[in-house]
Amino acid sequence: MRPARAQIDLAALRHNYRLARERHGARALAVVKANAYGHGAVHCALALAAEADGFAVAFLEEALVLRAAGIRQPLLLLEGVFEAAELAEVAREGLWIVVHHEDQVRMLETTPMAAPIHVWLKVNTGMNRAGFAPAEVGTVWARLKACRQVADITLMTHFARADEPQVITTADQIECFQEATANLPGARSLANSSAILGWPDARRDWARPGILLYGADPMPAPDNGLKPVMTLESAVMAVREIAVGEALGYGGRFVAQTPTRVGLVAMGYADGYPRTVPDGTPVSVGGKPSRIIGRVSMDMLTVDLSALPTANIGTRVELWGTEVPVNRVAAAAGTIAYELLCNVKRVRLEYIG
Repeated sequence: MRPARAQIDLAALRHNYRLARERHGARALAVVKANAYGHGAVHCALALAAEADGFAVAFLEEALVLRAAGIRQPLLLLEGVFEAAELAEVAREGLWIVVHHEDQVRMLETTPMAAPIHVWLKVNTGMNRAGFAPAEVGTVWARLKACRQVADITLMTHFARADEPQVITTADQIECFQEATANLPGARSLANSSAILGWPDARRDWARPGILLYGADPMPAPDNGLKPVMTLESAVMAVREIAVGEALGYGGRFVAQTPTRVGLVAMGYADGYPRTVPDGTPVSVGGKPSRIIGRVSMDMLTVDLSALPTANIGTRVELWGTEVPVNRVAAAAGTIAYELLCNVKRVRLEYIG
């Protein structure tokens, strides 16, 4: 069997959820959209079901998978609904929806449903991606309150730069939200992962932890006690020596400056490991530090075994996880941990804890 796999530590997931809830000090929706950021939404939701206050996904189809798996906690659709026909299923399954534009309000006002639903009204406080302008919020809230299809209203916003504690954007967004909603009753939700960890003023009735659940700290210079949930690993499948001046792999990007012992590893960009990483990107081979050399290909990549004489065929290679933080690989690839985790595919997902 090909040794490439992603080991998912469900005990670490529960640890991170508890940390988020404790730090926030109130209820928390565990965000399991995009197949739980590549970790397996059903397995992760079931692992958290005994203690999570609820879950958040992107859209209806993701929610229905969890309901079918037995998840009965509140389930919020962060994108809301795309057409009125979805509302019947939303009501039948007891789902919650975000409302962030005029068409969604009109759908609620004009579509009969078997039961009223819980709505989260999104305020655009500066992200400028989705949500109602602050000046519109009072009017929209009143329309929703008057709508017999609406059972309850939670007020929410989303931060654009909460992972940048040195800038004032988040403080400005918090102030904007407070002013826009000052005279409106109901629960509030402001804090995403970064705000839970770094912005105490954003903590309200509901938090929405996402990336932190999976152990990738979104804050710079992190020391927040998160545990990595995914360990992406494989093994050395072949070993060769290349001489000084010899090139390695597609494009000959790596040229040996000294005699180099090369390990071929069963992992490539078709598995979700980023093709864009440069030479020197960290890996762990047999529990010891090493580095990527040569360009990552579809099914294989190459690592430097020159300082690891005992490494051979079958030696374990960690691409990210407990020994190599996923944030370090993401930085080397010029991207973020979210993308790397979501892109994992083809490898086996094996669950522990």
